[in-house]
Amino acid sequence: MEFVNPMEATSVPIEHRFEPYDDNGGTSLAIAGKDFCVIASDTRQSTGYSINSRYAPKAYKLSETSVIAMNGFHADGLTLKKVLDQRLKWYKFSHEKDMSVTAVAQMLSITLYQKRFFPYYSFCVLGGVDENGKGAVYCYDAIGSFEREMCRANGSASALIQPFLDNQVGKKNMANRQFEDMELDEVLKIVKDAFTSATERDIYTGDNLQIFIIRKDQPVEVQLHPLKRD
Repeated sequence: MEFVNPMEATSVPIEHRFEPYDDNGGTSLAIAGKDFCVIASDTRQSTGYSINSRYAPKAYKLSETSVIAMNGFHADGLTLKKVLDQRLKWYKFSHEKDMSVTAVAQMLSITLYQKRFFPYYSFCVLGGVDENGKGAVYCYDAIGSFEREMCRANGSASALIQPFLDNQVGKKNMANRQFEDMELDEVLKIVKDAFTSATERDIYTGDNLQIFIIRKDQPVEVQLHPLKRD
């Protein structure tokens, strides 16, 4: 009687393929007000059904007038943020002033487009206050195409949050209601409600909510609120 080597009988095929990207989940949103801008994101970082970190911020302050939030591959987001920080420092050393949010928006588009053949797997939303003191929100795809909008949600729960923002902020599909500038307290309530409902339905969003409030001639304010942790 011959015995078969169990290692030979249970061999499995080996995949010889390099996958450079991953989607680490999470959600971000931005809302432009009359004289302010609010950017918010959760802090959960996931891979599939595993939570890698419960505090991995996706939103970062670039200057006193601009904040960026990034969804997609967390490592690419960190790399992109380092590149932007370096270019902002070069600009300040050359011109002795901070770059405006309008200029940052264009620079971000160029930075993403320069990597279009091996792009950053990072979907960005940039918010801030422009030269006229008005809130500004810019949304991007992975290779730098962008537009200025009133509100935008990105990430794993964007399909849940964006219709809510269109209705509550843009007043779409509301009879006898027209768009009007909202107060900061009302915007913050909408942001918290949006993330509270999203965490009930999206397993990739949760743990903490980080909110950045940008106003003209004022330091950027940061708030941290707890979300569902399951």
